[in-house]
Amino acid sequence: MTHDNMPAPSDDARTAVLELLDRRSDRATICPSEVARAIASKAGADPTEQDWRAVMPVVHAAIDQMVDDGLIELNWKGKSMPSRSGLDRIGRAHRED
Repeated sequence: MTHDNMPAPSDDARTAVLELLDRRSDRATICPSEVARAIASKAGADPTEQDWRAVMPVVHAAIDQMVDDGLIELNWKGKSMPSRSGLDRIGRAHRED
C-alpha cells in the first residue's frame, strides 16, 4: 500500500463506526469491513481494492474499546456477542432502562 496516512488512527475508526451507524435505522448493523473501507476511501485508497484490509487491526481495536465503553454492541445472526469472534456485526448499544 502506498498511502502514507494508512492505517488510520483508532479515532478515525471510532468516528467511521458512529457515522456509518448514524446513516442506518436504529436497529441496523454494519460490518467491520465497511468501517475499514470507509477509512481507506477517505485516505485516497480505492475501496474496491484490498487496501482496506490494512486498516482492519485499527478497526478491531476501536471496536473492542467501543464495546468496553458501552457505545456499541456486537451480534451475529441476531445473537448478542460479548466480544469479537471473527464474524460479527456492529450495532448501537441498546440498554434497558
